[in-house]
Amino acid sequence: MTRLSNAFTKPHPALVCFITAGDGDTAANLDALVAGGADVIELGMPFPDPMADGPAIQKANIRSLGAGTTTADVFAIAFEFRERHPDVPLVLMGYANPMIRRGPDWFASAARNAGVD
Repeated sequence: MTRLSNAFTKPHPALVCFITAGDGDTAANLDALVAGGADVIELGMPFPDPMADGPAIQKANIRSLGAGTTTADVFAIAFEFRERHPDVPLVLMGYANPMIRRGPDWFASAARNAGVD
C-alpha cells in the first residue's frame, strides 16, 4: 500500500484539501491542513493563465507568481513538507506546460525526489 491508497482505506471519507504553493505562508498553511485532519493534500503549481480554474484559484496563482514562486520552489515546499509529515499524501495539481517544458522524465524524477505521491 502507498500513502495515497492508505488515505482511502480509512473508515471515513478522505478529506482532500487544496492549496496553491507560494500563496502566503505555504508551510504554515500546509501544517494547519494536517493539524485540521486533511487525509490528502493537493499542492497547486502556480500557472500564469489558469483559465480552467475558478476565481479563487486564479487569484491564488496570480498572488503566488507575483511573489516570484517557481517550479523549483514548489518542489522545495514539497520536500520540506515531506520531512515534517512523512505519512500524509501530497499530490501536485497543475497544467501540462510546466511539466513538459523540461520533459516528463525530469518532472517525474524531481517530483519523486521531493516526496510527492
